[in-house]
Amino acid sequence: MADKRLLILITNDDGVQAPGLRSLAECAAGKGDIVVVAPERPQSGMSSAITVGQALKVNAHPDMGSARVFSVTGTPTDCVKLAMHTILPRRPDLILSGVNHGSNAGTSITYSGTMGAVMEGCMAGIPSVGFSLLHHSLKADFSLSAPLVSGIIDTVIAHGLPDFVALNVNIPALIAPKGAKTCRAAHGYWTDEYQRYLDPSGDPFYWLTGKFVNSEPEATDTDEYWLAQGYASVVPCTPDQTAATQIASMAPLFDR
Repeated sequence: MADKRLLILITNDDGVQAPGLRSLAECAAGKGDIVVVAPERPQSGMSSAITVGQALKVNAHPDMGSARVFSVTGTPTDCVKLAMHTILPRRPDLILSGVNHGSNAGTSITYSGTMGAVMEGCMAGIPSVGFSLLHHSLKADFSLSAPLVSGIIDTVIAHGLPDFVALNVNIPALIAPKGAKTCRAAHGYWTDEYQRYLDPSGDPFYWLTGKFVNSEPEATDTDEYWLAQGYASVVPCTPDQTAATQIASMAPLFDR
């Protein structure tokens, strides 16, 4: 990828106005021609959802530095699909998603709109990387992690990624990361997911809350472990969810 002028597509799931999106565009500045195509409104938790049965609209926004900016009235995956088919002048060389406001470590990737966009790019054979900062606030300081984000982008530009493999990068908040560690996603689950309230009429309604529980807190080879040590985690991931190691053992049970 280093032998030509790159076309870099940037998206997110927090919406076109999110500070993390601007931070990522700044980290990618000067590395190629940048086009930002992000959801018009926040789309967290949309995973790889696509819009079906209703029209999508594209709107232009003021540039972010040298980057052209568009919003889409849909999901992060919609943004990638529309960008490649109607907005970009050609197929992008690199797709970047984020910087997400909040963690996408562990099995949270299942729900992530940030990573849904990354998986869409990966399935299209485009090197794709998602970035997340472990801080939900819109006032989060992205400057402390900017050198690391920029460095990871440079590495992917220089070396590419294996076929059908993308990166899920999570970054500790409130500190300059000590470095980055390539590792696996921690196994875990979400608990206390909904808070019950009553509306003015006395009818109950529910609000998504919850927290991630690490099922293997003693493991030292996971993203949750390295994030707790002050390092960014780099997890290679793939859209192929086949449990390949189980095929041989399960075949005698189900083959007919």
